Amino acid sequence: MSRRGIGIMEFLSFSSGSCGNCYYIGTDPDVFGRRKALLIDAGVSMRRVKKIMTDNKLNINELCGILVTHEHLDHIRFLGTYCKYLSVKVFTTKKLHGVLAAHTFTRDHIASCRAVMGEGEWVDIADAFKVKYFVVPHDATQTVGYAVRCEDRLFVLMTDLDHMTEEALSFARMADTVVIESNYDYNMLVNGPYTPELKARILNEGHLCNEETAQAIRQFYHPGLRNLFLCHLSANNNTPALAYNSALAALEDLGVERGSVHLRALERGSASPLIYL
Repeated sequence: MSRRGIGIMEFLSFSSGSCGNCYYIGTDPDVFGRRKALLIDAGVSMRRVKKIMTDNKLNINELCGILVTHEHLDHIRFLGTYCKYLSVKVFTTKKLHGVLAAHTFTRDHIASCRAVMGEGEWVDIADAFKVKYFVVPHDATQTVGYAVRCEDRLFVLMTDLDHMTEEALSFARMADTVVIESNYDYNMLVNGPYTPELKARILNEGHLCNEETAQAIRQFYHPGLRNLFLCHLSANNNTPALAYNSALAALEDLGVERGSVHLRALERGSASPLIYL
């Protein structure tokens, strides 16, 4: 999408799926070309993130913090590396910091980067972002979504959730950009090769299916919504076309004019373009 004036945010997905999750949110550059930026999750290597950022004329040294949604490896596999080499602050809940302090992949380097977010509080990061977490249901120690405010923009990300909550919907109803999981197609999962145990885990504890995501869109859509990105698509139980068409049908059910919302299924294992919000 083209730039839309002063005060925009920039968004880039490095990868979105069980192969690794990592997202970039940045401010528009100032008159000196400097940005401030956050990562959400660190399931992609720092080397790869740095290359993709450089290709998009972004600077990894402008990162002001990393937000962590939960401790599953596809979300924190490389977090220790970021802490070791960038010394960037890691923002998440007290409970999740307790897990990260003991986790094999993070325990050696997380202590000096620890930044605990208080329950119900908006946290100021680098005088550029105000961030608040909200808890979502998933089979991890704790899983959270994030609302990120930058000037008059509100960006909301929710991934790895078994079902929608009223709190998550309330943030999405105020956001101009929502990133929401659309993990699996119900029929593909039920009729697919996964074991009964794994199917039960996904159905009952793990992720949103396309229709559940579509129903959530029907509940949180509002006229100020400008960007809707579908994340964490399954490689085995979904396709980008199925997820996209399900979300598009929800918008059309609401009478939303096609094109008024930038709808995109985020790529698995590869980066999206740099998107101006």
